[in-house]
Amino acid sequence: MTRILFVCHGNICGSPMAEFVMKNLVKKAGLEKEVHIESAAASREEIGNPVYPPARRKLAQHGIDCTGKTARQLQNHDYDQYDLLIGMDRENLHDMYRICGGDFDGKMHLLMEYAGQPDQEVADPWYTDDFETTWRDVLTGCQGILKEMGKHKDG
Repeated sequence: MTRILFVCHGNICGSPMAEFVMKNLVKKAGLEKEVHIESAAASREEIGNPVYPPARRKLAQHGIDCTGKTARQLQNHDYDQYDLLIGMDRENLHDMYRICGGDFDGKMHLLMEYAGQPDQEVADPWYTDDFETTWRDVLTGCQGILKEMGKHKDG
């Protein structure tokens, strides 16, 4: 089983969008038993809070339900429990390294690497209020992860 953890600052916008978009793509691909997906925060600020309403609405526009998701913080032990830890931006990646004590097995990546845009970051809708751009970034990145997983499975 492949285990994926998406990380953003508060775990109420970007990373839950990625979690539920990826879950939707995995379900459509019939891979639900092969892939486990969650999300977490780099900070403590939003722990226990639900997905931010505009992010929930954006997911719902695409038929994706995130009911019951609440923010949790990334923990050091998550590094051993996941195969991929994917940050939305460089600040998240920096926090991930700090919390996990480094990336000894090359598990940490930026989501946009999987979109063929390694120098790009996912637009943070908390600051931009542009959930459409974040949706597109997340969808493209998650589709790239799924495609990459298929390459490893086949070869």
